[in-house]
Amino acid sequence: MINPSFRKINLQAYKPGRSITKKNNKIIKLSANESALGISDKAKKVLKSFNSNISKYPDGKFKELINTISKKYNCDLNKVICGSGSDEIIQMLCQLFLNKGDEVIVPQYSFLMYRIYAKIVGAKVIYSKELNFKVSIKEIIKKVSKKTKIVFLANPNNPTGTYISKKELLDLRKKLRQNILLVVDDAYFEYMLNKDYKSGLDLFKNKNNVFILRTFSKIYGLAALRVGWGYGDKKIIKELYRIKPPFNVNKIAQICAKESLTDRKFLQKSVNHNIFWCKRIKKEFEKYNISTNDIGPNFFLLNFSKCKLSAEKVEKKLENYGIILREMKSYGIKNCLRLTIGSKKENIFLLNKMKSIFKHV
Repeated sequence: MINPSFRKINLQAYKPGRSITKKNNKIIKLSANESALGISDKAKKVLKSFNSNISKYPDGKFKELINTISKKYNCDLNKVICGSGSDEIIQMLCQLFLNKGDEVIVPQYSFLMYRIYAKIVGAKVIYSKELNFKVSIKEIIKKVSKKTKIVFLANPNNPTGTYISKKELLDLRKKLRQNILLVVDDAYFEYMLNKDYKSGLDLFKNKNNVFILRTFSKIYGLAALRVGWGYGDKKIIKELYRIKPPFNVNKIAQICAKESLTDRKFLQKSVNHNIFWCKRIKKEFEKYNISTNDIGPNFFLLNFSKCKLSAEKVEKKLENYGIILREMKSYGIKNCLRLTIGSKKENIFLLNKMKSIFKHV
C-alpha cells in the first residue's frame, strides 16, 4: 500500500511543562507559568451561570471583547485581533509574512513557538546570543540580513525571566530596518513594576512596523480556555482576519476574558501576591547558592551552577514530593530549572521541601 506523501518538517515539537509524575497522584505543578490565584471571581461567575445557546457559533469578530480591550488600554479597536491563545496569532503572523528562505531572528533562549511556527512555513530561524540570559539588542542587530522579515521578542523573556528596558526596546526598533516587523510579546507585562520597564503596547501603540501580543493565559488564569489578542497596523489586522479560522475563540472564552479585564481587584491581588512570594522565594533560594533572574514576572530561572546539587538532582527530589518544575534542556539551557510562583500553600510546601533536600548537604 502506498501512503499519501507529506512534507517533512525539520523541527522539534513543543514540549509543555509536565503535569504528572510517576509516583504522585497529587502534584503541585510549578512548571507552566500559570496563575497562582486561579481565575477572577467575575470569570467564575460566568462559568457557573453560563446558559447561552452553545449550539450557535461564537462571534467571529469578538466585538464585545475587543470593545472592552480598547477601552481598558485606550487603543484603536480596529487594530485588535483575538486568537486561540496568543500562539495562534504567532502562527498567523508567520503564515502572513514569511515565505520559504525568509529569515526570522529570535533570542537564543526564547519561547519555542516563535521558531516552531517560523520553521513550519519554511523560514530560516536565526538565533541571537544572550548575555547572562538577557536579550542583547547588539546581538540581534548583528544577525540582521537582507532576508530578515521578523524579529520575535518576549519582554520579559520566557524562559529566562529577564527583561530589556524601555530605552533598549526603543533602541532596537530604531536600529532595525523599517520593513522588518518587530513582534513584542507582552505575555507577563502585568507583573512588571520595574521602573525602567514599559510594555510593548505602551511604547509602540502607533507604530506600523511593530506587532504586540497579549494573553489571558497567565495573570488572568484562562489558560484552558485559550484566548489571547494581538495589536498592530490596520492593514496587518485586515489580512489576519482574512486567514484566521472563522470561529477561533469560543464564546465562553470571550465572555470570561471580557469579564476578567474589568476585575481590577483580582489583578492587583495577583500582582501583590507575586511580589511578596518572589522576594521570599528568591531570598530562600540564595541560601542554597541558587541564583535567579531579578524579580519581575511570575517565574524564576533557577541557576544551579554554584549550588552543591545539580538542577537534575533537585528536580528529581522535588518530584518525589509531588512538585514539578520545568526542565530547561529543551531550551538548550544547562543545569537550570524554571519555577512558577504558586499559591501560598504551594510556595510554603516547596520551601519546606527545599529545606529538607538541603538539610544534610
